[in-house]
Amino acid sequence: MRINVLNNFAVGQTHLGKAVFAARPFKRGDVVTQFTGPRIHKSKIPRRYKGEGDRYMQIGLDYYLGSSGDIDDLINHSCNPNTGFKFSPAGILLVAIRDIQIGDEITWDYSSTLFESVWKMKCDCHEKNCRKIIGDFTLLDKQIQQRYRQLDIVPQYIKDYMDSPEYFIYTKGMQSLKHVKAT
Repeated sequence: MRINVLNNFAVGQTHLGKAVFAARPFKRGDVVTQFTGPRIHKSKIPRRYKGEGDRYMQIGLDYYLGSSGDIDDLINHSCNPNTGFKFSPAGILLVAIRDIQIGDEITWDYSSTLFESVWKMKCDCHEKNCRKIIGDFTLLDKQIQQRYRQLDIVPQYIKDYMDSPEYFIYTKGMQSLKHVKAT
């Protein structure tokens, strides 16, 4: 396996393809990297995309961040992530939500920024708590949603939803759907 070391990161391979690994330790709360790229209105996002063409991250109700061509494009999803996002005046910062050791893969939960999105993807992260599907934030268990909020890695557009009366109604409905067997 060939590994390219890029300052704080090493790019290597996992069962999912290219991946980013820590080339130095990060403490909880450290900024790992900044996500950059063109800001794109949701109406301009292609309806069908996959593989390297799928490099869009929701950053607002109507906006996504496109591919930067940099290290941030290669950071994979995990249902047990070690980083999350802080949206700040300084930019979209990926921060460590627990200590990260040299050699650990850098991961974030793709569902943590998706809201009112129909995009879904099969998950193959191999974590014990793998949800099998990556999708909208509202589909996450309430405990995961609350944990992400406590870690302060929930974007404002999702916090606004969580603070609304619709959150309780929707979450209660989602919990009841989990107990209904498919026919």
